[in-house]
Amino acid sequence: SDVTFVVGREQQKVFAHRCVLACRCQAFQGMLGQGLAGSEDSPGSIPPQGPFILGNVQPEVFLAVIEFLYTNSVTLNSHIALEVLTSSVEYGLQDLCKLCVKFIKDTLSVEQVCEALQAAVTYGQADLQQHCLAFIEGCTAAVVRTQGFHELSDVVLAWVLRSDRLAVDELDLVQAVREWAHVSSAVLERPVPEVAALPVRELRLPLLAPSELATLESHNQRDLLIPVESIAAAWRSHALRKGSGVPCRLCRPRRGTRPRDHHRYLDPHAK
Repeated sequence: SDVTFVVGREQQKVFAHRCVLACRCQAFQGMLGQGLAGSEDSPGSIPPQGPFILGNVQPEVFLAVIEFLYTNSVTLNSHIALEVLTSSVEYGLQDLCKLCVKFIKDTLSVEQVCEALQAAVTYGQADLQQHCLAFIEGCTAAVVRTQGFHELSDVVLAWVLRSDRLAVDELDLVQAVREWAHVSSAVLERPVPEVAALPVRELRLPLLAPSELATLESHNQRDLLIPVESIAAAWRSHALRKGSGVPCRLCRPRRGTRPRDHHRYLDPHAK
């Protein structure tokens, strides 16, 4: 080998060959080229052989990238797949990215699907994004109880909530969004109504029965999660026996919505 990397908090040394890395990856070509440009006249310059310090990546993840550069294949597991995907995007390795996406899709689990969805949105992986949504739609009630669900961004959560195929009742979904909002509020140090503004717009309050809506209104006084006008619009739909002033999508039962007597009034095709 003629180049050394010091990787992660463990400061694990990884040895490699400059010619392999440079010809397989443009990002490494740029990094190693800077090393070659160093000279004894430039204090602080990186010697041609390194060591290059990579403190923000796990050794196992970096070794997976190195394995791909040498063999055009990669050994993945569920603990590193998403981080290897991140590295593949950072290093511009499209083929490695495809291998990671395939592995993630093949091994998707309830505990990891939200993290995978967030990564898919972040890195523009539309196919993985749709695959994750379909998975969430199949086992929504379990997914909303995971840590990954509580760590979704507001934009991604709002996108999920637009689905008609979520397998969970609306009342349970409102509670899940409330729990998500309190976690996000604590992490971001922002008020609950502010962090939850986007997702709350996708809650289908007219689907709730009057007794459920009354309880929701009572709970809402504690954290102001839901704007008063949204609750008022839901009450109006009950009073007028139609989704008056409410977007049509907010009156459509989801796949997991428990039937209520008043739902027949919300259906624009009902007679």
